[in-house]
Amino acid sequence: MASLQASRFLLSTSCSSCTKTRSAVSIPKLPKFSISASKIPIKNRDLILEKPSFELDGYTESLDLSMLERQKKRGYDDDRVLQRSRLLAVLEEVRDRVEMHKNIKEQRNNWNSLLLNSVNMITLTAALMPGIASVNSVGGDSVTAVKIASTILLASATGVVALMNKIQPSQLVEEQRNATRLFKQLRNRIEMVLREKSEDGIIEEDVKEAIKRVLCLDKAYPLPLMGTMLEKFPQQFKPATWWPETKPEFTSPRTAVNGWNTELEVEMREVVEVIKSRDAEEYERLGNVALKLNRVLAISGPVLTGIAAVSSGFIGHGSGLAGVVATTCASVATVVNTLEHGGQVGMVLEMYRNSAGFFSLLEDTIKTERRENGQVFETKVALKLGRSLSELRDLASRSSLSRLHGSAINECASKLF
Repeated sequence: MASLQASRFLLSTSCSSCTKTRSAVSIPKLPKFSISASKIPIKNRDLILEKPSFELDGYTESLDLSMLERQKKRGYDDDRVLQRSRLLAVLEEVRDRVEMHKNIKEQRNNWNSLLLNSVNMITLTAALMPGIASVNSVGGDSVTAVKIASTILLASATGVVALMNKIQPSQLVEEQRNATRLFKQLRNRIEMVLREKSEDGIIEEDVKEAIKRVLCLDKAYPLPLMGTMLEKFPQQFKPATWWPETKPEFTSPRTAVNGWNTELEVEMREVVEVIKSRDAEEYERLGNVALKLNRVLAISGPVLTGIAAVSSGFIGHGSGLAGVVATTCASVATVVNTLEHGGQVGMVLEMYRNSAGFFSLLEDTIKTERRENGQVFETKVALKLGRSLSELRDLASRSSLSRLHGSAINECASKLF
């Protein structure tokens, strides 16, 4: 009995110890708090929202910068597309100019042939009539009819010849021929710019330069006959100018990287001196001779046909002198008109004018500082003058030696003209 009580006591003591140990390691439960949003202080709310607001503002600022960069890049791309479109529009106008000048050239070439043939037929027919009337001077009515017909034909020939000499169809043809060639060169130049700058983009300066060249060509070779037609009989012979004026820019001395050196600079200066002293002066002299000859022929033709027309009116008054004068003057007028328009003296004058302009352009191109690679430029100059590189260098050395000895070189720079 005593042992049973002792065991119960030990069991109760052990259970009590376990209970105490369990309560010692158990985690107490946290009380639950229920806080509404209206009970949060305003100061704490500002502190909580201040940091997200700063991060949001910073994110917005970086977003605005990236948008500005994208807009700037988009604007740059749009400008490149715009300038390219403008240059393409200029190219279309240049192509149209080529066709226009080509068609006008053919039309005015037909004018020259048809007018020359017509006026020669009229003049020769009218020249025969005074001779026939002088032989048959006895018949009154027949002589009067022939005299009137001859006078009318010669007066008409005088008017047609005066018109032809005023406009110079052969010179007009040469103008349009040169304009067609130069507009083709400009077309090739613009196409090359479009090919080379397809990735980098076209700048506004390229468009402005192309427009300037188009306007200069329009001014140098106008299409209309009235108002803007070039003066066919100027007081002084002047070379043609079809390129925009370029101002030389000061640049640093050429380096070997760009293909320029001192020897090449001296060579180009000597070539310029030869062009100025020989080629330009020679073509200016020939141009003045052609201008004077054309002026004399242009005056002689209408004067001779006019004298023949007046003389034919006095046929049948008891003297054969009027018929002789009319026939002779009409025949000589036919020869003069054939020499002037059939020989195309106006075309020769225009050829000299453009050749002199070519040398002026080449001289300006060599003098200006806006150059390309020196070796490429030297090759172009040599080919434009019809020479090889060795011949061009030999010409420059002989020019330098001639200047040192105080004598002029006896050779022209160009072998083409």
